[in-house]
Amino acid sequence: MSSVLIIDDEPGIRTVLSDIFEDESYDVYVAADGIEGLDILDRTDIDLVILDVLLPRMGGIDVLKEIKSKHRTIEVIVISGHANIDIAVRAVKLGAFDFVEKPLSMEKIVNLARNALRLEQLAKENASLKASLPDDRMIGGGPKMNAVWQRIQQAAATDAKVLIHGENGTGKELIAREIHRRSARGTGPFVEVNCAAIPDTLIESELFGHEKGAFTHAIARRKGKFELADKGTLFLDEIADMSLNAQAKVLRVIQEMQFERVGGEESITVDVRIIAATNKDIASEIRAKRFREDLFFRLNVVPVEVPPLRERTEDLEALLSYFLDKFSDHSDGVVKEITEDAVALLRDYHWPGNVRELKNFIERITIMTDETVIGVDAVRRHLGDNSAVYEAGDGLLDEFQDMKLTEARNEFEKKLIEMHLRENDFNISKTAEALGVYPSNLHGKIKKFGIRINK
Repeated sequence: MSSVLIIDDEPGIRTVLSDIFEDESYDVYVAADGIEGLDILDRTDIDLVILDVLLPRMGGIDVLKEIKSKHRTIEVIVISGHANIDIAVRAVKLGAFDFVEKPLSMEKIVNLARNALRLEQLAKENASLKASLPDDRMIGGGPKMNAVWQRIQQAAATDAKVLIHGENGTGKELIAREIHRRSARGTGPFVEVNCAAIPDTLIESELFGHEKGAFTHAIARRKGKFELADKGTLFLDEIADMSLNAQAKVLRVIQEMQFERVGGEESITVDVRIIAATNKDIASEIRAKRFREDLFFRLNVVPVEVPPLRERTEDLEALLSYFLDKFSDHSDGVVKEITEDAVALLRDYHWPGNVRELKNFIERITIMTDETVIGVDAVRRHLGDNSAVYEAGDGLLDEFQDMKLTEARNEFEKKLIEMHLRENDFNISKTAEALGVYPSNLHGKIKKFGIRINK
């Protein structure tokens, strides 16, 4: 069911349009001014906006700019009782679907809404397809990775639940996406949930959605991840970090594929394939009573064990070649190379951060090294920078040994944030997920430590 937001300061217009769109079986939301409307857009899933030009507090053209800046796929139909050609042209140039003068022709507004929603649906499908294509692809043809490839093919041929286990940085998300891409659901949505990044108080709303007024700040209905993943795949990353209370609720939904939104009474049925992943030893978590054994049995239909990079060094050269090509400056037609001695040094390295660490190392060394051929000295110099984050060695302790505890903690926190920002191309949302904090908290830390954001 599509959702329409009506932003107009005239109560009569809001009432008439609400009645019409509700008769057409749309979910309807209303706002008396632009700021209230933008707040609803930030908190719920809206497909179409009917926007008046003359609004209190914030003009309709400014609201349109904000919508198109933050919600590109949402179509906007602009309406006005004081129309002129300049406003109409400006609105369309800013991305409005169309411009309609008051008094409104109800038949025209409904037909425009239908056409706009068709276009919006195509834009969402295109965005979903792009999102399902990962920035990187899986590399490896050694015995251990061949076993992973075989398990991917087996899992993709069925709708069975999959549990992926592996250390951080081994590529669990890439495997989940590859299973989804090869499956019969490949054209459907792939929805990812980082279970470690969502507080227990919000997990139920995040997964199952909520109704307007269900709790403080729930000013509009919001679909949850299960609902958004309908006819597709839901990837529950770091599932072992979910609380026992949340695990019980997820187990029930996995069994029945039915749930109610928080604060709602309507039972919603979905068709979702579940893929979960963790870096923890589930058997130990079960013994410690931190993970439900019945949930484990539900999820572990097709287990996939991802080897760490140190156990598949036969794939190292292929990975090096891929990342060197990815990060080299192709403007001069030159792809940087690494000498055999340097490759041998990299093969002996422990790689505690796995393929993710290797990727970040290659990106840094291609930027920091001017030479076309990268040798042992350059590798030693930049590999030392990389490993300092992961290993509490003498060099790292020397850096902090003269600091007070608060000062050392702040310095380490700053370095950790900077590292994750670089890993995630300075994307605040992705960095916040990786660190397990809210984006607003991360913004506060960035401001506190004076961290520069490179874009």
